[in-house]
Amino acid sequence: MNKAEKKFRLYAILVIFVLLTVLLAVINGVNFTMAAGDADEITQMLAERQGAFDQGETARAEGFAEKGGPFSMGPLGPESPEMNKSLRYFTVAFTEKGENAETVAFHISAVSESEAVEWAKGLIKEKTGWTRGSYRYRVYKRSGITYVTVIDQGRELLPCFRILIISAAGEILSLIIAWIMLLGIGRKVYAPLEEADRKQKNFIKNANKEFRVPITVISGNTELAEKQYGPDDRTRSTRRQLAKLGELVEKLGKIGIFEASDAISENVPLSEYLNAAIDGAAERFASRGLDVRADIEPDITVTADPETMDRMTGELIDNSLKFALHTVYFTLKQENGYVLLETKNDASLPDGSADQVFDRFTTLENSDGTGLGLSYVKDIVKSLSGRVSARVENGMFILRITL
Repeated sequence: MNKAEKKFRLYAILVIFVLLTVLLAVINGVNFTMAAGDADEITQMLAERQGAFDQGETARAEGFAEKGGPFSMGPLGPESPEMNKSLRYFTVAFTEKGENAETVAFHISAVSESEAVEWAKGLIKEKTGWTRGSYRYRVYKRSGITYVTVIDQGRELLPCFRILIISAAGEILSLIIAWIMLLGIGRKVYAPLEEADRKQKNFIKNANKEFRVPITVISGNTELAEKQYGPDDRTRSTRRQLAKLGELVEKLGKIGIFEASDAISENVPLSEYLNAAIDGAAERFASRGLDVRADIEPDITVTADPETMDRMTGELIDNSLKFALHTVYFTLKQENGYVLLETKNDASLPDGSADQVFDRFTTLENSDGTGLGLSYVKDIVKSLSGRVSARVENGMFILRITL
């Protein structure tokens, strides 16, 4: 399976994961928020009754009558008529200084009355919230007395936690099903592209052979003419155009929809590769009158395919040779755990981003390149999970690679 298909599946499954996570987070967040709201409503009702439901049957009947009778209270939720019988809670009252404590109500079996008092003492400076996981509390004052009410919401929270667990399990199952479906969809989506890539490569391969014949013939005729009559501007121009045509044919033959996946990675001495590439192009730089300056830290290595790295350094050299006006700078160093490779050359271009140079067949203004060299560099850097950028700053074209 090629890298493009793998990326398609990974990105698709990542999108599904994010969407499901956000959706289920909202659902469960609302669920727990509503549970907390119900608990707060109960503690507020207790606060209004000075910490206890059981204030006598008459008081309860009067309370129901104020709301239009007991049947006006819903059969579910905090206002259920059964709430005062089923609620597990305790309320402790403290004097203003918090020295003396009195249990106002105690309807809970999980703790003893003395433990409840100690528990309430630890909450006296709070307002409201969760304590010990599934207990909701409220602290309030009436006539100089501080009340601490704690209610057990474990039974009410149990469905919330069940929904949370079911949501998590459902998300995992959905991702597994989505991945299985993407296996089939990915092949169907990429099968035509792979076929197009194969046909393109075959066409370029055949065209390459066809181009070689006229290039060889023209080159031979030019060489023969130079031997008979000596080189002149026309033959030199023909040779330059033949060189460009040969370079273009070679680069076109390497274009593919997908990246090659059979390359073998190993530790590549990038410092040595870059130094060798600069030294090998010394005469070419000199013939163009270019001043080359290199600041290359020794013993810098990267894990990559050696042929690929040799090709990348070669493209960087070629790009500098084509577009530099007077000076070329090469910098290679390690910084914060990353390998930084930067090339700079003077250029008559406006300041700003120049990332369009990485698009195939795209060249900057006043450029006579093919628009393929730096697109290869970008593909290579991406295959190494690196970053590449280009910009023009103060008359300098700066290409920065981070690996």
